[in-house]
Amino acid sequence: MNPIDNALRESLKVLRLSGMLETLDARLLQAHGGELGHLEFLQVLCQDEITRRETVAFQRRLQRAHFEQNVTLEEFDFNASSKLPAAQIRDLSALRWLHAGESVILFGPVGVGKTHVAQALGHLAVRQGANVRFAKTSRVLADLAGGHADRTWDKRIKELIRPDVLILDDFAMRQLTAPQADDLYELVSERQGRSMVITSNRAPSDWYPLFPNPVVAESLLDRVINNSHQVIMNGPSYRPNKRPKSAVKDDPPKAR
Repeated sequence: MNPIDNALRESLKVLRLSGMLETLDARLLQAHGGELGHLEFLQVLCQDEITRRETVAFQRRLQRAHFEQNVTLEEFDFNASSKLPAAQIRDLSALRWLHAGESVILFGPVGVGKTHVAQALGHLAVRQGANVRFAKTSRVLADLAGGHADRTWDKRIKELIRPDVLILDDFAMRQLTAPQADDLYELVSERQGRSMVITSNRAPSDWYPLFPNPVVAESLLDRVINNSHQVIMNGPSYRPNKRPKSAVKDDPPKAR
């Protein structure tokens, strides 16, 4: 091996430039073959390192998002129902709402693909460098309740305030207790100016009766609803379309 090449390899190890190290042999072949000049060789190696770091950072953000499924809008079947607001959803994929600090509310009946779209929008945000957190609303409320019990509430809510995008899945599923409503109020208040994506089986106008205190409900929901893009997702269930064909075929007949 060329002593200079070997010295370069050792230097990259010391500097922990593994992106350069991984592609060094290929780039050296190009350089020795006359395909790359000195400056081009350095530029290409630097780009290799940048690409590696961007990939690692993306994977870390994706892991921290805690998505249930790693799904994208490209995978979503907009032809599953003619009632799906395809144009509106595609417009949201530009993420202008994220850069403006606005939120998104996806609501409609069970199974129409709300969670898929919510996670897909989150995935797009992760690709653009945003920090995202996905959680079932019930789990968020249970986690904050646990924080009251062990005096870690401040720490727990900070973890929910920090992300650029907080996705609350299955919002407004049932009647809230007073402590739950208060926790949601604090969370929404502290996230003022930061985006949320909310999925719900109920229309936003039907959320108010679920809060025991009308004043808290009005104050909280006013902040959420008036700063959100509301998307009505309707149509037949999207889930049967995602089931393996063999599973659909082999399902036993239902008892009558």
